[in-house]
Amino acid sequence: MPLAVPIAPVSVLASAAPSVRVAQAGGERPANDRSGSSLPSDSPGSGLSDDPPQRPPSVIRYPTEMRPLPGSLDAVPVFNSNSPELVLSEGILLSTFPSIGRHDFRAHLDHAFEGRFDIFSHHISRARTEAETRSLFQGIIVENPTDRPVRLEVLQGASFLTRPDALFLELPDYVDNPLGTVFSGPGSRTVDRVLRGRRQSNWPALTVLEPYESRMLMNLPIPAGTVVPTSNGRSTLLRLFSDGPVYVASLAMFAPNNADGSERIPTLEEWRGLLDRGLLVEPRDLPPTPLAEIETAPRAIYSRVAGVSIGSRWEALITDNADADRLTVPAPGEAISYGISTLHRGRLGSGQVQSAEMVRRYDDTAVASHGNYGVEYALSIPLLNSSERWREVTIAIQTPIKENTINNGALNFFDPPEDRIFFRGTVRLRYNNDRGRPVTRYVHLVQRRGQLGEPLVILRMPPGDLRLVELDLIYPPDATPPQVVSIRTEN
Repeated sequence: MPLAVPIAPVSVLASAAPSVRVAQAGGERPANDRSGSSLPSDSPGSGLSDDPPQRPPSVIRYPTEMRPLPGSLDAVPVFNSNSPELVLSEGILLSTFPSIGRHDFRAHLDHAFEGRFDIFSHHISRARTEAETRSLFQGIIVENPTDRPVRLEVLQGASFLTRPDALFLELPDYVDNPLGTVFSGPGSRTVDRVLRGRRQSNWPALTVLEPYESRMLMNLPIPAGTVVPTSNGRSTLLRLFSDGPVYVASLAMFAPNNADGSERIPTLEEWRGLLDRGLLVEPRDLPPTPLAEIETAPRAIYSRVAGVSIGSRWEALITDNADADRLTVPAPGEAISYGISTLHRGRLGSGQVQSAEMVRRYDDTAVASHGNYGVEYALSIPLLNSSERWREVTIAIQTPIKENTINNGALNFFDPPEDRIFFRGTVRLRYNNDRGRPVTRYVHLVQRRGQLGEPLVILRMPPGDLRLVELDLIYPPDATPPQVVSIRTEN
C-alpha cells in the first residue's frame, strides 16, 4: 500500500511503541476480499465485507522485524463444520460417512476418525418471518463401523449459543479473566472453556459404541427466537479420543412437532433417516477462489470450511534461530513480531501461510482451513537480556491492517482503529514476574481492525536475565485473522 511521507513520531498509547503517523489513507483490502471470519454476517465487526470505513483514519507505522512463526500444526484431524454458516434448511452440514447406500453421494466424504481428533462447528439460524421461528436443531452423530466395541472419550468440550449463553457485549479492550466469566459471543466463551481444559457436563467423559452402533454426540437447538427478524448462533469445540474408527456427521433439522403442535427433540431414528436420505443444506456459501488465483484475483473469496482439516495445535518455541534455545530481546526501541492465523493474502511480510490443510472437503467450500478457527496456539518464549543494562520488555497481541508484504520494516495500524471488532477471546499467560514468582493469568482481549493493542506482559529484566513466557490461545470463531504477537524492548 503506498504511504505518504511520514511526519513526526507520536506515541499512540502510553504503553505502546513509538510509531510514525502518515497521511490519511483508506484500507488496503480489495472489495469483498473475504477474511474467513466465522462471525454472524449481521454481527458488528464480522469482517465479511471490505466496505470502506466511515471516515478515512490515519495510518500508523509500527517498525518491527517480522519473522515466520516457528513450529507447525500437529497431525490431529479436525471435523470442521462451518459451511454454510447460515443454515436456512434441513439437511447435511458435513458427513464423513461412506456414501454407499445413501441418497446424496456428494454429501458423504468417507473418512473415519481414530485416536485423537477434534470437532469444530459454528452455525447460525435466522428467522425473517414468524413462520420461520421454528427451532432448528443441530445433531452430531457418531457411528462405530466395526464388529468390536469402540471407546469414545470427550477430553474437553464446550458448546454455547449467542442467546442466551454468550451475547455480543461491549467490553473493554483488556480485562483480566481468572474465572472465565468474561466473554463476548459464543466463540469467545467456547474456546475459553477448552483452553482451561474443561468439559461441559452434558458430554459424558466416556461413551462405548457397540459394534455398528450409532449415537447422538450432540442434539441441541439453535433457536432463532420469536421476535423477527432475528438470528442465533452456536459454537462448538470438542477434543476427543477414540480407540477405534468412527464416522461423524453434522446435521440440521427443524424441530418435529408433537400431536398438540408443540416442538420436541428429534430422535436418533429421525437423525439417521436424515443422514441416509437427506441432501446437503441449501443455500450454499460462496465458492472459493482457486488458490492459484487467490493472490491476484480482484475479488478473492476464501469461503467457509466444511470437511476434514489437519491440525489442532500449533506449538512454537520462539528463539533466535532453529539452533538456539532462547530469544535475545531486541535493542531498545525495536521489536520482533510473529503472525497468528496468517493467510494467503495476509502474510504480513512473514512469507508464511498458516491455514490448515484440508484432506476432505466439498468442492464448493474452502480449499484450506483459513483462519484456523478452534486451533490452539501454544507459544514458548525464553527471553534473554544479553546486554549489560536493564531492559523493559513487553509482549502484545496486535491486529494490523491485513497486508501480504510490509514496507520499510513496519506493520501498519489505524488511528483510531476501525469500529469493527476483529478479535475477541481469552489469552493465557504463564511466566515468572519481576519478583521471581510464577504467575498464571487469563486475559480477555477485544481488538478492532488496525489496533495496536496494549502489552499483555511487562518485564523488567536485569543483565543476563533469562525469563520464560508461555502464551496460549485458541483462535476463536468470533475473530477475523490475522493477528501478530510482538516482543518489544522499550526505550
